Formats: sequence, structure tokens, C-alpha cells
Amino acid sequence: MTCLMLSDDLMFNSRVMGTAREFGGAVRTARNSEGLIALARSAPPTCVIIDLANPGLDIVGFVQELQRLEKPPRMIAYGSHVDTAVLQAAREAGCEVVMARSQFVTALPTQLQLWMKPSE
Repeated sequence: MTCLMLSDDLMFNSRVMGTAREFGGAVRTARNSEGLIALARSAPPTCVIIDLANPGLDIVGFVQELQRLEKPPRMIAYGSHVDTAVLQAAREAGCEVVMARSQFVTALPTQLQLWMKPSE
């Protein structure tokens, strides 16, 4: 079970990585979309977690690149609850789960393992 995470928030990344380690999972991070796409091409992930506040993120183009992979990963996006346009753009782009950051934090301990499972 591998997961990639697009985020430049090192403290938050550590939290997600620690949660994954608790059940034997691994999360690799990238600070920009180009870096994450390169990681995804070299080792296809089961899921990608996307911080919608990532600087310069083109969510539509990024999701399209991920969907071009041989086996597109499950995409989980989170962002500010007040930035409803960005949350909606992530939904429309094709992210499977889109939520406010506070909801993501609450869901993380119970949902991360499910998100990381290979899709049937």
C-alpha cells in the first residue's frame, strides 16, 4: 500500500506519514505537482492525497495527469472550508473524496488505510 501526498507543509506531512506507519503503510511526499507526477510514474500509488492550498496547483491539469497513469490512483483532496470554489473544482476534476482540512484531519485515523487499499 503506497500513497503519495502533494503538500509543502512538513509538519502536516509528518502527521499523515505517522498515521500510515501505524498500520504498515507508507506515504511519500512531494512539494509540487511535477515532483509528485514523477514519483507516480516511477512507483504507481494506490492513492494520492492533494493539499489544494499547494502553491501554483492547477487541480484540473494535475488530476488529468494522474488519470493518464496506467492504473489511476484514488484521489483524496482537502482544502480550506472557506475556499468552496477550489473544493468544487477538485470534485469536478475527478477527485474521489474532497473535504475541508478539518474533516480530513478527523477522517485520517480511520480512513487512510481504506484510501490506501488497492481498488478492486
